[in-house]
Amino acid sequence: MEKRKMENIGAEPSMLGFGCMRFPTLEDGSINEAEAEKMLNYALDHGVTYVDTAYFYHDGASEPFVGKVLEKRDRNSFYLATKLPVWILKDGEDARRVCMEQLSRLRTDYVDFYLLHALNRERWEKLVEQGVIDVLEQLREEGKIRYIGFSFHDDYEVFEEIIQYRKWDFCQIQLNYMDTEEQAGMKGYRLAEKLGVPLVIMEPVRGGALANFSEDLNAKFRTLDEKASIASYALRYVGSLPNVKVILSGMSTMEQVEDNINTFSPFCPLNIREEVAIANTAAALRARVQNGCTGCRYCMPCPHGVDIPGNFKLWNTYHMYQRYESVRFGWEGKAESEKPTSCVCCGKCMVNCPQKINIPMDLQKVQKDFDERIWK
Repeated sequence: MEKRKMENIGAEPSMLGFGCMRFPTLEDGSINEAEAEKMLNYALDHGVTYVDTAYFYHDGASEPFVGKVLEKRDRNSFYLATKLPVWILKDGEDARRVCMEQLSRLRTDYVDFYLLHALNRERWEKLVEQGVIDVLEQLREEGKIRYIGFSFHDDYEVFEEIIQYRKWDFCQIQLNYMDTEEQAGMKGYRLAEKLGVPLVIMEPVRGGALANFSEDLNAKFRTLDEKASIASYALRYVGSLPNVKVILSGMSTMEQVEDNINTFSPFCPLNIREEVAIANTAAALRARVQNGCTGCRYCMPCPHGVDIPGNFKLWNTYHMYQRYESVRFGWEGKAESEKPTSCVCCGKCMVNCPQKINIPMDLQKVQKDFDERIWK
């Protein structure tokens, strides 16, 4: 497994990070712990050393599950990352309470990489006013956390302000070959590199949207390498950037775990032919994708039961593949209460959407497209 050193702090994590937001689930929505444990252990046994979770992943069940699995291992054999949900804090000292709760849930004495979760302008200004960063520095002095960073979801201008506010140990941004101009984007990458702040990348495969396309697009990649998965090119795209130190993948199946490990064992930067193929694919996809939903679920739960990210995933997949059969099972198997017809346009979802999507309007388009079914 390839590793990259974060020169500023001396840490050397695996390039592939196990994102613990998309574990396989049972029919009731709970984590399929038996399968998820096999996957996580397989990844750790094959060189993955960076495990990333958060307070609210899997409705709060991710941290306790991850802690239960990792406590069986040598604590020095992996880096553990989790995130402080800054939007629930009443004041700065509340950050200490939440952090201690997370340590208990994770069954550990310390967290290696501790992030201020999903920063935007409003959250950033509030936590600065509350003195949250000072509390994190105190926790670092006490040995409860080792490295302080943030994950980001807003415009570049906000990213520029945050990353230059202090000397961060690392930061986490969304980046893939479809989102070079979104959020921090490539401008954010270049600024972080200039400032010497190592990057952890989330959504490299854009919530799975860059893992499989229509046959005409897939064929272009197969001419390059018949055995390589489509997703591997998306991972290698961000991995070809030298200041990218960890690439997170929210893996849901053992097949994905195995494929991702192969991609980084060893890691091969993109060659010119592959770069051209990706550029051509990105151009084709931009003409097909209907909105920028990544399935982060910050819009959920919907007070009226609409499965917002699920509907958008089906909609975008339908347009990318341009055939109804690719989403028939997902759409027809979805409860009517979860479909766009249950949306009352209350707007609550839009406040929390990192991609700034007009969710009620797009839900109407989803329903219309599936009612008409242009592609059979």
